[in-house]
Amino acid sequence: MTKQSTTRRTELANRSSDGVEVTLLWAQSDGIDEVVVSVSDRRAGAYFEIPAEPGRALDVYYHPFAYRDRSTLDYQDDRLAA
Repeated sequence: MTKQSTTRRTELANRSSDGVEVTLLWAQSDGIDEVVVSVSDRRAGAYFEIPAEPGRALDVYYHPFAYRDRSTLDYQDDRLAA
């Protein structure tokens, strides 16, 4: 029997402007802590998540598009666009 993996996310900060929502999250999964920045860009219909080193988390939060190439989840769907 395999153990189910559970992930708990806690929102640390959130901001939105002009159709872009950025959220700083603390994620706990199987005893591992991680900081993640999620971005929902309703203008372009895009969503992506960037894992951030704790010492760089606020920089990623304030400048997520500069770190987009490090995203682990990244997709675009025109149906998400406003």
